[in-house]
Amino acid sequence: MHPTIAKLILAGPAVTDGAMGTQLQQRGLPIGACPDVWNLAQPEKVEDVSRCYVDAGSQVLLTNTLLANRFMLARHGLAERVADVNRAGVEISRRAAGDCPNFRLSENGTVPFDAPLVFASVGPSGLMLMMGQVSEDDLKAAYAEQAQALAAAGADGIAIETMSDVAETALATAAAHATGLPVVACMTFGAGAKKDRTMMGVTPEQAAEQLIVAGADVIGSNCGQGIAGMVEICRRLHAATDRPIWIKANAGLPELVDGKTVYKQTPAEFASYVPQLIDAGASFIGGCCGTTPEFIRAVVERLRSG
Repeated sequence: MHPTIAKLILAGPAVTDGAMGTQLQQRGLPIGACPDVWNLAQPEKVEDVSRCYVDAGSQVLLTNTLLANRFMLARHGLAERVADVNRAGVEISRRAAGDCPNFRLSENGTVPFDAPLVFASVGPSGLMLMMGQVSEDDLKAAYAEQAQALAAAGADGIAIETMSDVAETALATAAAHATGLPVVACMTFGAGAKKDRTMMGVTPEQAAEQLIVAGADVIGSNCGQGIAGMVEICRRLHAATDRPIWIKANAGLPELVDGKTVYKQTPAEFASYVPQLIDAGASFIGGCCGTTPEFIRAVVERLRSG
């Protein structure tokens, strides 16, 4: 096990952060806009999101760099600024993590680090490898470019997230692994009759097997469904590998209310599933779409109460 990961989970499950995109939307990011661009245009608002998660008790912050690869940034005229966007993302999270006077004030006084760690978020290219929209070599180059930029900026780890194609995820994982940083590899399961496959038909067992080979230190799932559905996904991932399991679930399933996407699950309802996730083998617990700092605070309180 990577030493950083081992230290994080030594005293039990570690708490990550919650949603970034939906929190930025609440701060004015237009629907459909690229959140990563705000690392350059509105850094103070991105930092505010991460700072709120630190205050809520997050031990791991994810950077606002999910879509900061050359293919996704090209859609916004920023293909040549991959390094700038990713460096800014790490610096923003580092500032939020470094200004946390309450971080040590846990009930038992034991925390593994002086401040939350910053794990850099890496997401899909937006292109279909199996359809020939992009080549393996071009994907490798793009993910290597992003991973090296994140490592150079001082990230503590890299988290591959919101992925559907295991081949693409493996390429991203290998590129992240080459930096020497700990790597979390997550896929999004929510398709199929049992909601236990990715959009490309990948099962938790297939994902675990292939991503371990690619160099993942932690295997997990984010997005796709609410925390209730994540319990069985977590259990299957845990049964398929000896790697720690990372879970970041949505705040339930989204609903359309008056033309707006709404997540109705409450922080208390979300946190009520924490014991089940721990029983299923989760070592990292956080939130994805629709979750807020209040969700993370509820998770922390549930963990402290046993």
